[in-house]
Amino acid sequence: MQYRTLGRTGVQVSTLVLGAMNFGPIGGTTQDEATAIVDAALEAGVNLVDTADMYGTGVSEEMVGRAIAGRRDDLVLATKATMPMGDERNHRGSSRRWLVTALEDSLRRLGVDHVDLYQMHRWDPLTSDEETLSALTDLRRAGKIRYFGSSTFPAYRIVEAQWAAREHHLGRYVTEQPSYSILQRGVEAHVLPVTEQYGLGVLVWSPLASGWLSGAVRAGREITTNRSKTLPRRFDTSLPANRARLEAVEQLAKVADEAGLTMIQLALGFVTAHPAVTSAIIGPRTVEHVRSQLAAADTVLPADVLDAIDSIVAPGVDLAPEEKVDTPPALLDPALRRR
Repeated sequence: MQYRTLGRTGVQVSTLVLGAMNFGPIGGTTQDEATAIVDAALEAGVNLVDTADMYGTGVSEEMVGRAIAGRRDDLVLATKATMPMGDERNHRGSSRRWLVTALEDSLRRLGVDHVDLYQMHRWDPLTSDEETLSALTDLRRAGKIRYFGSSTFPAYRIVEAQWAAREHHLGRYVTEQPSYSILQRGVEAHVLPVTEQYGLGVLVWSPLASGWLSGAVRAGREITTNRSKTLPRRFDTSLPANRARLEAVEQLAKVADEAGLTMIQLALGFVTAHPAVTSAIIGPRTVEHVRSQLAAADTVLPADVLDAIDSIVAPGVDLAPEEKVDTPPALLDPALRRR
């Protein structure tokens, strides 16, 4: 396992991070399976576990808490807030009112007295940066969080938050968690240059592109990834964007074969090769999944392989732009762009 410094924090983290989204209802992973996955990851040298309050409406945090019991001090623990936690309109977002409550709930479910990294799961357009950063700064001073970060923020919102922290003398986000893979490279154009400029640690999610880069999606074969059941449109090969992805996957498979790599090693080695990236988040559902992904822990792609990838999917290009989750709200809601 390789280790890198998380931004400018001085904290050393593994280049592969264990993501717990599949623990519980979302992925169907049971507690025994989750504990076995955590055991395998920690044994392989993973030292950062990432979850969120909305994963299974708190179930993932509870399962992580049970899985890490007795070894909390051996790992860096990260969770997130802001996504809806029920129907009550104020049980979401980045207001002080909600974040104080949400963090207490997360600590209780995790069975800990603090988290190392508390991330805003999405930008909340209804709440000012000053309000959010002020609350997070106070929670840090209270010892309930060590650092705080953002997740899937557009580049301009990352800049705005850094400016607000400086303007109001508040703590700043020290990490960003964007979606990044060989098939979705849009963050290379704007987000990653900004994170480098501000010295943010970067933990990328969906490096296997929801299973497209795991080897489970190939031409002429039945699609076996679990995500094809929960998000069927994302894997409907009658759609132009998915046909383009499938064509790219077939070409990438040839590159992997010629380099003596699995598709998983190619995909994870690609994202961790970018100088702005600290770590890649893996989200296994089973012990077999985590072992196949941990096999990529020491993968370093040579320049000719990276060049071959660039020739298949150009830098800065998203093959499925409609799936981007950091699109400015005004592009999605007509009411926000019309008088």
